[in-house]
Amino acid sequence: MKKFIRLFRTFTPLQLLVSGYLVLVWLFAFLLTLPIATTQEKSQPLVDALFLATSGISTSGLTVVDVGSYYTLFGQIILLIDFQIGGLGYMTFIAFAAFILQRRLSFNSMQVAVESLAGPNLGDLKKYFLKVINFTLLFEGVGALILTVYWMPQYTFFKSLYLGIFHSVSTFCTAGFALFPSSLIPFQGDVGFNLVINVVSLAGGIGFFVLNDLHIYFKNWLAKTYPRRLSVHSKLALTVTGVVLFAGSAIILMAEAWPEKTGLGDRILIATFQAISASTTDGFNSVDIGSMQPASLFALIILMFVGASPGSTGGGMKTTTLGLLGATLWAAIKNDQDINLFQRRASWNDIRKAMAVFLFFLAILLLDIFVMTMTEKGSFLAVIFEITSALGNTGLSMGITPTLTTTAKILLTITMFIGRVGPLTIGFALMGRKQPARIRYAEDDLFIG
Repeated sequence: MKKFIRLFRTFTPLQLLVSGYLVLVWLFAFLLTLPIATTQEKSQPLVDALFLATSGISTSGLTVVDVGSYYTLFGQIILLIDFQIGGLGYMTFIAFAAFILQRRLSFNSMQVAVESLAGPNLGDLKKYFLKVINFTLLFEGVGALILTVYWMPQYTFFKSLYLGIFHSVSTFCTAGFALFPSSLIPFQGDVGFNLVINVVSLAGGIGFFVLNDLHIYFKNWLAKTYPRRLSVHSKLALTVTGVVLFAGSAIILMAEAWPEKTGLGDRILIATFQAISASTTDGFNSVDIGSMQPASLFALIILMFVGASPGSTGGGMKTTTLGLLGATLWAAIKNDQDINLFQRRASWNDIRKAMAVFLFFLAILLLDIFVMTMTEKGSFLAVIFEITSALGNTGLSMGITPTLTTTAKILLTITMFIGRVGPLTIGFALMGRKQPARIRYAEDDLFIG
């Protein structure tokens, strides 16, 4: 035991973060294998339970079974807790519990907490995590209340309340788990319902740092005080999110073979809903994804690959990564020495990280495609769509998830986990503590392009 404790103390914060998520995945997988968790009253296969547990902790939403009919209330609540913890990060709950119990976190625990969400530093940790809890309670609470009222004419109060809580948490955590067999297709034409899901998922996908930044900005604006300034991070995240959502919605709107009975308003509503679902990685669908046109599916693949913003409940490469890569490309075309964003110069360290994240995501995508094109019977487009959805922690599927082979389930389980924790975090955790360079070589020129 003492040896284990000594080994535990040698872990870096990133290694502790990854280890914590691994423990949670196996814990939830075990709970989902209990006979009490399934309506058949028999154990779910471990591979499937592990797939679902990872899908929950990564807020991917991919599932090999129909959650609403396969799992009992116990199993559904276990899954609900799974993606609630996955969406906020387990260190958020540890920090909140420490605050409630008036206990101090160790320095190592605080470092793990800082790594789990983009935005805070050690000095602002307590205040930041309280804001995370407040924003979560606000959006999940309001969303649950509205959805409960929406479903009350159809179900009993307690059934409506449960549906409202489950789907509101699933939306804010961008998990995409639904208790209806066809996701949210039955509600595709309801403007109010779509608006609630879109707003809550955008709040979850934009990131807690941006939400806090917007809160401070509008509070100062109402109080007529200064400064009223958004950070460069918030400006970039909001700008890129707006651009990709508009472009994705426009492509789906123009590319789809819409039925004649579907009016322009409904077309815009459906196109916008699916673009937001893919971009925020909430993973809900209001149409049959498998029947969409190839151009629309390709647009969804790009949106899922880019994903949400840093420090959010969503996955993907992240909007700021795309924005910084775009700014780097533009600077290279203009032959500018500096990469500038909103009258500020980007650091080389951030540019290097953006390039590393993009290349890491691309490498994982290509490796998964290579393996799954040999093991799966689905079309090439369906395979790429499934992999991107897992890597981006989105949960949208063209319908091949229940037919995946064991090899594909294991591969996508690993992919979802990497997408949740982050490829660089995984890499840093494997490398251990940073060692100072013993040798620094002379610089030389390379021919590029």
